[in-house]
Amino acid sequence: MDHSIRVATAADADHIAEIYNHYIANTVVTFEEEPVAADEMRRRMDEVFGASLPWLVAESGGRVIGYAYATKWKARSAYRFSVETTVYLADGLGKLGLGTRLYQELFELLKEKGIHAAIGGIALPNDASVALHEKFGMRKVAHFEQVGFKFGKWVDVGYWERFL
Repeated sequence: MDHSIRVATAADADHIAEIYNHYIANTVVTFEEEPVAADEMRRRMDEVFGASLPWLVAESGGRVIGYAYATKWKARSAYRFSVETTVYLADGLGKLGLGTRLYQELFELLKEKGIHAAIGGIALPNDASVALHEKFGMRKVAHFEQVGFKFGKWVDVGYWERFL
C-alpha cells in the first residue's frame, strides 16, 4: 500500500476519531466506552502538541489510515523525559507495515526531543500489539490483572518499555 507519514493537523481529527471509534465500539484495546467526537479529538491533539510532543498520521490517497502519538507519562516534573506511546490503524489495515512505519518515525522524533523512556500500555491479550512493541526493543515491565472492565469481561493490561 502506498502511503506517507506526516505530522497530524487539526483537519485530521475527523478521520482520527473515526479510526479510534471503531476500537471503542468493537474492541477492548481502549477502555473508553463512548465514541469520541472530532472536536474532542482536536482538543486531545492540541494537548499533545502543547506538550511539544509528536502526533503523526499515515495517509494514503488523501485519507488518514493510521496514527501514532506520545503523551506525558505523568504530570510531575521528574517524569518529563518519559512518555506513553500509542498507535492505531484503520480497521483491516494491520500487517501492512503501517504500525512499524509510524513507530519508527515516532521514536526518532522522541529521541530528537531528548525523551529517555517510551512506555506502551496494551490491553491483553493482543498478540499483534505485543509483537509490534517488541519489534522495537520494548520489553514487558508490568502486568496488571483485571484492571479494566468492558463488554462484560475483565481485561488485563501490560506495560512495555524502551529506552531511547
